[in-house]
Amino acid sequence: MEQLKTIGRELAMGSQGGFGQSKEFLDLVKSIGEARSKAEEDRIVLSEIDILKRRLLEPDVPKRKMKEYIIRLVYIEMLGHDASFGYIHAVKMTHDDNLLLKRTGYLAVTLFLNEDHDLIILIVNTIQKDLRSDNYLVVCAALNAICRLINEETIPAVLPQVVDLLNHQKEAVRKKAIMALHRFHRKSPSSVSHLISNFRKRLCDNDPGVMGATLCPLFDLISEDVTSYKDLVSSFVSILKQVTERRLPKSYDYHQMPAPFIQIKLLKIMALLGSGDKSASEIMYMVLGDLFRKCDSSTNIGNAILYECIRCISCIIPNPKLLEAAADAISKFLKSDSHNLKYMGIDGLGRLIKISPDIAEQHQLAVIDCLEDPDDTLKRKTFELLYKMTKSSNVEVIVDRMIDYMISINDNHYKTEIASRCVELAEQFAPSNQWFIQIMNKVFEHAGDLVNIKVAHNLMRLIAEGFGEDDDDADSKLRLSAVESYLQIISEPKLPSLFLQVISWVLGEYGTADGKYSASYISGKLCDVADAYSSDETVKGYAVSALMKIYAFEIASGRKVDVLPECQSLIEELLASHSTDLQQRAYELQALLALDARAVESIIPLDASCEDIEVDKDLSFLNGYIQQAIESGAQPYISERERSGMFETTDYHSQDHHEVPSHALRFEAYELPKPSGPPQASTELVPVPEPSYYSEPHQPVSTSLVSERESTEIKLRLDGVKQKWGRPSYQSTTSASSTPQQAANGTTTHSDGGGGGAGSSSSKPRSSYESKKPEIDPEKQRLAASLFGGSSSSRTDRKSSSGGHKPGKGTASKPATIPKENPIPVQPPPDLLDFGEPTATTVTSTDPFKELEGLLDSSSQDGGSTDVMGLYSDAAPVTTSTSVDSLLSELSDSSKGNARTYQSQASKGPNSKEALEKDALVRQMGVNPTSQNPTLFKDLLG
Repeated sequence: MEQLKTIGRELAMGSQGGFGQSKEFLDLVKSIGEARSKAEEDRIVLSEIDILKRRLLEPDVPKRKMKEYIIRLVYIEMLGHDASFGYIHAVKMTHDDNLLLKRTGYLAVTLFLNEDHDLIILIVNTIQKDLRSDNYLVVCAALNAICRLINEETIPAVLPQVVDLLNHQKEAVRKKAIMALHRFHRKSPSSVSHLISNFRKRLCDNDPGVMGATLCPLFDLISEDVTSYKDLVSSFVSILKQVTERRLPKSYDYHQMPAPFIQIKLLKIMALLGSGDKSASEIMYMVLGDLFRKCDSSTNIGNAILYECIRCISCIIPNPKLLEAAADAISKFLKSDSHNLKYMGIDGLGRLIKISPDIAEQHQLAVIDCLEDPDDTLKRKTFELLYKMTKSSNVEVIVDRMIDYMISINDNHYKTEIASRCVELAEQFAPSNQWFIQIMNKVFEHAGDLVNIKVAHNLMRLIAEGFGEDDDDADSKLRLSAVESYLQIISEPKLPSLFLQVISWVLGEYGTADGKYSASYISGKLCDVADAYSSDETVKGYAVSALMKIYAFEIASGRKVDVLPECQSLIEELLASHSTDLQQRAYELQALLALDARAVESIIPLDASCEDIEVDKDLSFLNGYIQQAIESGAQPYISERERSGMFETTDYHSQDHHEVPSHALRFEAYELPKPSGPPQASTELVPVPEPSYYSEPHQPVSTSLVSERESTEIKLRLDGVKQKWGRPSYQSTTSASSTPQQAANGTTTHSDGGGGGAGSSSSKPRSSYESKKPEIDPEKQRLAASLFGGSSSSRTDRKSSSGGHKPGKGTASKPATIPKENPIPVQPPPDLLDFGEPTATTVTSTDPFKELEGLLDSSSQDGGSTDVMGLYSDAAPVTTSTSVDSLLSELSDSSKGNARTYQSQASKGPNSKEALEKDALVRQMGVNPTSQNPTLFKDLLG
């Protein structure tokens, strides 16, 4: 009867809520959904928090109610409010024997807690117990929690049980166990380094889900070490071929595509393994050609696989047929009306032009359309493509378009990126130095302080060094052009600080070099800069230094220097500045004005900014002064090595007792105080030897040390005075035979102790790529001709030297050439991750996937099937007698031995006692609308 009542109540609850929840909870969800403002939503949630706090404190809360309260807490937490007061109740629910309550508890704690939460320690024991459960649903719930909550410290507590679950009879458990091991590898690779072979074994699992889950950790492992997994290339190709031949169950199909996500992951792995490897790439050609023919380009998932094929082809060493198939796919992407497909086409085109630059010529108008598209993301991707295809014939048009786009955007992050690309292209492909300076001025003016300071230094060095050839007239024209352009720009308001620094430096160096502008005119402009930007100390410092150079050049040339009143007032102001740097510059300028022409010319030579400065590190010009001082009785200089050196034990006659330096810390026990008689007042000065420390209490040092030196220094009698903390020289004497210390600075000096084929598509594409051929705008044709003209030349047109931006210049520093996205991997040193043994595996021409046959465990539950071509068929598995117990044991032993080797190499830290002794002795010695206007390029293209 009671059971019928319970069923009735649950049916009534179900009629109210539909999912067994109370009407109160459904009203809460409804009221939050109908809230008209965030404040109203917060008020409802805070009221619910108060209700839950009271109800969770009630005794004997029914489990059904507690489950609902936990769900309501999850709802509150998802809305951004704190529900930490209920975390402990979720933890308690994970201990319940009821499957529904346990899974609810695990769900809640994975949402509430993180791996570093204090309550994690309360769940570890529950997880260990649930991993041994006979109910695979409980095991799956525990494995889900492991993937979210276990941290590096708690991995050893659950690792053995997770490894045992790799052979569980349920495929869902094996899959989640693989995911847990993947998590462990990401958190602490060293903890699962000896279990890497399990990923290779699970690649042969009969269930496609387990095999697909294994691809994720293998991708990470291959990314770290490609060489160790080269033997799996034919295996991955075989798996991909089976997937494309639809040998997997229908449940893995998505939009009529067989296991597309497994295909994508396999293509990513193949791209890594085939990079720079011709033999591995040749194995992939056939399956990649089949993918191009079989992919349905009318669906998004089919286009995704095509895009991944293009990426794979761009990474491996492709053949001409695959490049042609990839170009056809890119053409379909670019002709589509979808911005997403256009984006994929631009990205794929950018990858292929590195291999075949001629591909871009086929899509000139499509690229121009994307460049003028209102979609900002597509436009940025197109600029990346133009950046990759820039050469000396189209650099002016591309850089101008980039600068126009940079002016039109407000995103500082992307503006910085555009500015750096403009600078790089201008430095590598500039047709003339004048054009380069104009582009730099635009970049500095519009990008402001977002430009890297190295760009400013490179620009100043370029102007100083000129063409790098013996062409003084060309260098003078370059500098005059820079000065004239800066004198026009300097009057504009609100210039960036970095640009003003460049302007001040150029005007100071070359403002009066050709005699076109007078020193008074240039100095007046610099004073105006210093007054207009009085809050920027760096700009003012550059301006004062520029004034110093101008006046120095005038004095050195014998001309009379007339300091303008505004310049004089600026100097007087800076003499009292709070900035020591500005104050020093002002005093140096004032002192320079009082020097004669010969001294000024030697201090600041004309046009010597790029000359090397000889620095005398030994200060040899002071040798005469030092010798004279030594002859007068001064002590010679003690080097740092000698000051910080330790005593040599070989200097002592006794090897049993070593004297501790007076500046060292004492580590032995204090001596007991000795009773002293009544103090006797005396003004007599007698020789008192300084004490020395003993190596052991109450044990005198060797008398041979005592007889070496005797002190004749007259000191006060300090017998009976209470010993204080401080320097040892103030302690009372305890023995008349202590070793004296004799040095000019009151410390003992010792000798240094030393030490230290694509074909036609099988299915006709739908209308997503079909469009009427539009009329071609003649302006776009001209723009395309300027961008892609002469593109038959290869990418090697780009300069690779780090010198000047023009050929023949090797002095100006330039940034490196654009790095390749897929460099040839460097062969890493072998490690224990390589478990393949070619002598123990059998590779056949019909089924290369049998390379892994030797890794299958004969005692596995699935019988150790190795027929990969028939893995997912209904045929019974074929057993094998191959065992790898000995292999695994050898690998485990080698891994342990390697670990012991690493542990034995303990790093040696510094000697703390030596550091303290050294410290004590030192103390005693005391850088747009117009982008959518096609007519803009009439002027650019002439």
